[in-house]
Amino acid sequence: MKIVRHIGSLAFVLGLFTVIFAGVPWHVMTSEDPVVPWWLRIAVFCLLGGILVVLVTLALEQKIAGKPLEAPEEAEPDSRVLLLNSAEVPGRATREILGLVQGHTVYAIWLGKDLSAIARLILGGELTEYTEMMGWARTKATNRMMAQAGKMGADAIINVRYMTTSVVGSAAELLVYGTAVKLGE
Repeated sequence: MKIVRHIGSLAFVLGLFTVIFAGVPWHVMTSEDPVVPWWLRIAVFCLLGGILVVLVTLALEQKIAGKPLEAPEEAEPDSRVLLLNSAEVPGRATREILGLVQGHTVYAIWLGKDLSAIARLILGGELTEYTEMMGWARTKATNRMMAQAGKMGADAIINVRYMTTSVVGSAAELLVYGTAVKLGE
């Protein structure tokens, strides 16, 4: 399924570039002749067909698996691991520093919610679609970090920090990191 999606993406990109960089100049130079050449027709079909193939394969992947096929296996967060954004746990000594732990995810919302958020951006108010998206991303990244710390045998993660970055459009990357430690008495 992934290969079919990549072929669809390639057809879309090739069609798009052919239409923009060859089709538009052709039309400008021959605007008197209304006949569309065969190569431009094929490029338009590749562009539209590529989009269709990508959308159908993504929909099938999510319907078959309930989630995208490339999604990593979810590790269960260790609920015994304490999270702090301070450099030490009050009243407890740090017995051993285990090292850096991190959790990472890139989230996006579907186009319908994106359009709703754009309308709300114009009219004003909280962009609840993006608030929910970032909440899901923060939870998923934190759970991944806690699972990593649990595998290391950590009691706590100190100096926890969150970073977000816009990837493309409404997709956002969220990274959480901290220092896994074992605590003394």
